[in-house]
Amino acid sequence: MPGFLLNVSSVVICAHGGQAKPTMPVPRVQVMGMPVTVQPPPYVIVGCANPPPPANVGPCITGMWIVAALRVKAMGMPVLLQDSQAICAPTGTPLTVVLTQTRVRGM
Repeated sequence: MPGFLLNVSSVVICAHGGQAKPTMPVPRVQVMGMPVTVQPPPYVIVGCANPPPPANVGPCITGMWIVAALRVKAMGMPVLLQDSQAICAPTGTPLTVVLTQTRVRGM
């Protein structure tokens, strides 16, 4: 499905409110002056409020993207879109794209 491309200024959070940031953006491809993000490099999550064991499994640490663009690639890797899907480890909860740029769409 079409959606806006994610770049490093996009706001992505885990289900518990932690901020997710890309580990390896692609600086050679920019949208609105910021590098785009791609699959498969994970996102790192900080500030997750999920309680540690024994109350729960602990805070989200990384987010692995499982769905990305089918037609648009940067450096041979699929770019991430507003409707891309990811799963956090170790909780198994999704990442949510809250805010992204609104100029460039991909499929």
